[in-house]
Amino acid sequence: MERQGMLTTEELEVQAQSGEIDTVLCMFTDLQGRFMGKRVLPDFFLEEILGEEGLHACLYLLAIDMEMEPLPGYEYASWETGYGDFRMVPDMSTLRMCPWLEKTAMVICDIADEEDGSPVTVSPRQILKDQVAKAAEMGYTVKTGSELEFYLFRDSYTDMADGGYRDLRPSSTYIMDYHMLQTTRDEWVIRQIRNGMRGAGIPVEFSKGEFGKGQHEVNITYSDALSNADHHSLYKHGVKEIALLNGVAATFMAKWTMAEAGSSCHLHSSVWNADGTESLMWDADAPHHISETYRWWMGGLMATAREMAWMYAPFVNSYKRYQLGSWAPTAIVWSRDNRTCGFRTVGEHTGSRVECRIPGADANPYLAFAATIGAGMWGIRNKVEPPEMFVGNAYEAKDVPRVPSSLHESIEEFRGSGVAREVFGGFVFEHLLNTAVQEQVIFDNLCVTDWELQRYFERG
Repeated sequence: MERQGMLTTEELEVQAQSGEIDTVLCMFTDLQGRFMGKRVLPDFFLEEILGEEGLHACLYLLAIDMEMEPLPGYEYASWETGYGDFRMVPDMSTLRMCPWLEKTAMVICDIADEEDGSPVTVSPRQILKDQVAKAAEMGYTVKTGSELEFYLFRDSYTDMADGGYRDLRPSSTYIMDYHMLQTTRDEWVIRQIRNGMRGAGIPVEFSKGEFGKGQHEVNITYSDALSNADHHSLYKHGVKEIALLNGVAATFMAKWTMAEAGSSCHLHSSVWNADGTESLMWDADAPHHISETYRWWMGGLMATAREMAWMYAPFVNSYKRYQLGSWAPTAIVWSRDNRTCGFRTVGEHTGSRVECRIPGADANPYLAFAATIGAGMWGIRNKVEPPEMFVGNAYEAKDVPRVPSSLHESIEEFRGSGVAREVFGGFVFEHLLNTAVQEQVIFDNLCVTDWELQRYFERG
């Protein structure tokens, strides 16, 4: 079904000739989930990039931290290998308008080897594509949805950075969960976000206030895992750009302050037949209407939740979100429509799905969805049964597995995961593990926090 904002090659050519489009953003996400790429003139894009199988970029972009520093420990890229180039190959099915930027189109690129054009397996989008392909080999399509929360602030990114991110001012002075009056205060920019996403071919269903001051959620329509990860990434990038262009700021940090609720990325998933026309999750006669496939899928997700946690919570800050009574999960249990649990079963019939509440809004969707598919398919292959359904307040649960409480703990769980090594392969697994380790090393050895200054400067 055609969506507003999507473009064909022919439409791009026509609009470029008429002057309606003068820039094409060629982009891919790095391991941190940020878009990297180049701004390209449309005639060069059409004549050279499509004909020459892409443009070139330095492969260090898949071996850096948030500060763009090249990191040690990668087999894929290092100073010893010389940091050569890879190719950015546009996936033309993702070509679309970028309505919030004047006369601009954008396209998501896959990453290919400079010499032979083979896929670069450590690229986040390729990691997900490989898991999608493995599910297809088993006869399944996986569909996903992600509910992303973010905080909106009154000041600009520049002003906040200049002030050292102190005395930040959320857009709301009180909790705005489902609140119609308070969200009207932010509607001037939230409306731009909703309409901008629609204009970019990203199907948005609704927006709502969330449990924090200035916290919002805009929901993207459920779809196959790859397109949903693309939509998620474009949406997150778009929210920040639209905020920036309006002189305000938005953050997807998992926990920007301990005084407010964290920002989640509730990840919904379901298993369908090979062509994606029939859900395999619902069984009218089974307990809780959970089919055999659903049980094994959820069994795989739950059995690997601790060891895959880094794929859902990749940063030091991610683990500040897991607080008792905070709407973020701490217990790896499941229940029917129970928001205290790590996993929640929701929906009926074709809408039947499992919601994993572990990911934060800072998750890279390509990696989070890849972990979901890899773990779920491992569960189906091995017929892994989930535990009994939990009843009650999961924050008070005894003798149940818990979400890792720190990046240190999560790294050790991931390091020891035979499932992760099996489903991603050794080369990709080691690349991901090194990314996690280097983030922790930088924080442990190269960072003095405000907390340390306040605690130890005078009294230590």
